[in-house]
Amino acid sequence: MAATQDELILLNRARALEQDALTEIHERYYVPIYRYIAYRVNEPQVVEDLTSEVFLRLLSALRDSHAPQNTLRGWLYGVASNIVKEYYRQKKRAKLTLLDESMPSNGRSLTQQIDHKLMGEKLLALMKDLTEDQQQVLALRFGFEMSIKEVAELMGKSEGSVKMLQARAIASLASRIPAEAMAA
Repeated sequence: MAATQDELILLNRARALEQDALTEIHERYYVPIYRYIAYRVNEPQVVEDLTSEVFLRLLSALRDSHAPQNTLRGWLYGVASNIVKEYYRQKKRAKLTLLDESMPSNGRSLTQQIDHKLMGEKLLALMKDLTEDQQQVLALRFGFEMSIKEVAELMGKSEGSVKMLQARAIASLASRIPAEAMAA
């Protein structure tokens, strides 16, 4: 995936540990990385922690001169993907269930907030039944807001293959979501 000239300049400034460049990277990529991880993990506090870990690893790589060479965005995605995998490996070993006692107020009633949270948990559970490639495509397309072309380049697949993976994933999810949930 060819990086834009702007990204390469930003990356070179970051390698020099310029504070402004590091701030710009965080501001530019935090929300897309957060969304990508949120499509894979349905625990807001964990998503925040994992997203922060991506940027801590970038800073560490920059300090140790192991920074990405050509593409910042692709490197961040790769790190985020690995962090999510590590999280699930650790969670599987620990077999712990985290209780989310906070219900942030967002103008919805408590019942609506609970319904929304349950729907998100159901969707995440349904996504686990998809293939790894289908999960990646959905997370990149809707979490990381990448185009079909960008996803294809990042995954080393054709655009048609990515479109088919996305269509099959959405069809699979749609066929397993109860009709009453779709009406809500």
